[in-house]
Amino acid sequence: MNDYSIITYLGAMSHPFRFAMTRTVVPADIDELNHVNNVVYLQWIQDVAKSHWQQVGQHRINEVVWVASRHEIDYLAPAFLGDPIEVGTWVGQAQGARFERFIVIRHAQTKKEMVKAKTIWVMLDAQTFKPRRVPEDMVNLLQ
Repeated sequence: MNDYSIITYLGAMSHPFRFAMTRTVVPADIDELNHVNNVVYLQWIQDVAKSHWQQVGQHRINEVVWVASRHEIDYLAPAFLGDPIEVGTWVGQAQGARFERFIVIRHAQTKKEMVKAKTIWVMLDAQTFKPRRVPEDMVNLLQ
């Protein structure tokens, strides 16, 4: 089940989102402290990265796969049941087979930031599963 609405941002914003998804916090997202569980935030981070790639890289989906090699996550404020959430992303620098991706999770109405994250993704050849240098045309595609 897909609980996201996908939005693409190309204009200037407080964060340079190139892609964003919105959703509403549902009971399954809530932990025993009555706020969104940290693991749910990580799932949203992966979901927005995957959806961004599927949207812009449709013609290259069968060539490469991406694996996360590092997540850095700062939890800034809790989200609660029923909150409208925006998960926005943009990419940073590519170096060899590695690519930086940044994520901000915030309240969709107030724009209060709840999570900031950086993930390092490694591009693998889809057939051999060996790391593959990120080509310039792919950098341009994602940026």
